[in-house]
Amino acid sequence: MIDCKGSQFERDIILWGVRWYVAYPISYRQLEEMMQERGVSVDHSTLNRWVIKYAPEFEKQFRRRQCPRADHQRWA
Repeated sequence: MIDCKGSQFERDIILWGVRWYVAYPISYRQLEEMMQERGVSVDHSTLNRWVIKYAPEFEKQFRRRQCPRADHQRWA
């Protein structure tokens, strides 16, 4: 579970911003505009810090939940 203690923003908002940045090819400024359209005022530099801090945790969580591929074989 990703810990966002001590942050000014709620955990869901942070994870929302990080997920959008990781999942779609958008800039931090575009993401800032998208979040402002949804009523969340956050600066693009804050989004950058969130991605740097929380994206590796996202990847760890994803890798843990990813199922091993049954059709994968190592050919020598």
